[in-house]
Amino acid sequence: MPLLVLIIFLVVLSPSSNAAQPFEIPRSSVVDLQDSTSKRIYPLFIKLPKSYSNNIDKKYPVIYLTDAWYSFQIVSGATRYPMNSGKMAEAIIVGISYAKGSKGDTSRVLDYTPSKNSQWKKNTGGAQQHMTFIEKDVFNYMAANYRVDTKQRTFIGNSLGGLFGSYILLTKPDMFKNYILGSPSYWFDNKSLFALADKASLNMVDINANVFIAIGERESKALESSYEMVEDAQQFYQKILTWQQEKLTVKMLVIPEANHQTAFPTTAIQGLHWVLATDKKT
Repeated sequence: MPLLVLIIFLVVLSPSSNAAQPFEIPRSSVVDLQDSTSKRIYPLFIKLPKSYSNNIDKKYPVIYLTDAWYSFQIVSGATRYPMNSGKMAEAIIVGISYAKGSKGDTSRVLDYTPSKNSQWKKNTGGAQQHMTFIEKDVFNYMAANYRVDTKQRTFIGNSLGGLFGSYILLTKPDMFKNYILGSPSYWFDNKSLFALADKASLNMVDINANVFIAIGERESKALESSYEMVEDAQQFYQKILTWQQEKLTVKMLVIPEANHQTAFPTTAIQGLHWVLATDKKT
């Protein structure tokens, strides 16, 4: 092979001649939003539906996610096909990330736990404040800047996020229309959430919501977990059933072979299909 041809051939194949480009989730953006009370700043990951720019008169349901760095990519990818094919209602996806400047899981431990527990090294018990931030600041920001259907809000949380969603359901059930609670950490603070559930059951009137609870079958002490999370999830499910609310629909899913690390993708897509399927069936 002539030297000039060889040089050209090597240049074409050289990685530097075709520099890698960063991948971006289509129709997505990140904005910083300040909690008007605590003054902490939380990035919001926002993805718009494919038809958003063309259907200028349409308002869209919104899916709100905890643990945005983990959940946003999963839910964005998992909903792409069902939404684009018309099997699932198109929705805006909003991932609420952790407070800027927090280290490790400091923000999520504080924000997602309903009660203070002195046995934890990290601060706990900030769920009430975080719930208020979402209701007052996040909801208002979305309503002011996007075409949102305020009657069609879906919450998705996993692990401590599932605990947080359960807290919202018990204290302000009309904040969301749909609750998808994945592998909820009901073991936190000696299962104090169950006491709250018993107390809240006395005041549950005219609840209009869909609640989807999912747990991996291996989330038990007999298999892989340090806690009896399957049993706890089933217990919470039974407590909700005792409310006997006509407009409250509840579904429980135990995911075969899944553990705490692998259950969430199934939780998210099956839960969303249950609440947003265009041919919804119970």
